[in-house]
Amino acid sequence: MNRSLPFEIFRYSAILVALAVTLVPTLWMASMAFKPISEWSASGAALTWWPKHPTLDNFRFIFGTSTNDLIVALDRTAAKPILASLLSAVFGTIIAMVCGTSAAYGLSRFGSGQNLPLALIQLRLFPPMAVMIPVMIMWAFFGMIDSWWGLALIYGIVTLPFAFWLMKTFFDDMPREIEDAALVEGCSRFRVFVKITLPMMRPALASSALFVFILNWSDYLISLLLTTREWVTIPVYMASLSSSMTGQLYGAKAALGLIAAVPPVIMGIAIQRHLVRGLTFGALKQ
Repeated sequence: MNRSLPFEIFRYSAILVALAVTLVPTLWMASMAFKPISEWSASGAALTWWPKHPTLDNFRFIFGTSTNDLIVALDRTAAKPILASLLSAVFGTIIAMVCGTSAAYGLSRFGSGQNLPLALIQLRLFPPMAVMIPVMIMWAFFGMIDSWWGLALIYGIVTLPFAFWLMKTFFDDMPREIEDAALVEGCSRFRVFVKITLPMMRPALASSALFVFILNWSDYLISLLLTTREWVTIPVYMASLSSSMTGQLYGAKAALGLIAAVPPVIMGIAIQRHLVRGLTFGALKQ
């Protein structure tokens, strides 16, 4: 026991150091979000870790209700970018998960379309800019530029390979005996999939959906190229937060970043009982 004590101390110390390094950016963003402009502007006082005079002005500012004369008024608030991010990320995740799960189940159980996995992963092998130029032309032709449904559709297409590969791994690790027993009892293949397979795959669906949602939620390049003004997402809107008087609006960006972190955290908490099991699904398979 005593011989392992130094190792345990070292291990927990390393974990604490790694945790501190990981949390420092998040804690700094949270601190910056509540600082007045005098504490984060280039002409302000020296930077401090904790705000000396905590305020909600940064949150009021991005929603257009601030009365601070030191910052020029925004020509648009953060309300619509937040809505655009939610709509496009949620529906993009639904598209990717529905198509990816169906394709993964079909390939895992029937073995047809052996070239499908390679064809899907090729969507991620090309440089993003090489893919987005023809997509921009297509989206402009169909009138889907600067629309949340256009973003949702391309998000679903782009993240489809991730959903497919994740779910195929889970389906491959799932025993087929239960499905075979249900088929023998007279269930159709579709009913087996809906009533038996999908309920058993809840942890896998939850963890895969969270991963795909985070990819869609944090996207910058696609939104930058496919939106102009009406339906820009949070990352694109955040990049535009600057002022000729104060330069980069770090406090406003921190406030918006704190708001942007809420949906993935809420989603993670909501599915936490499935998350760990989903991430380790099949790990103990004999």
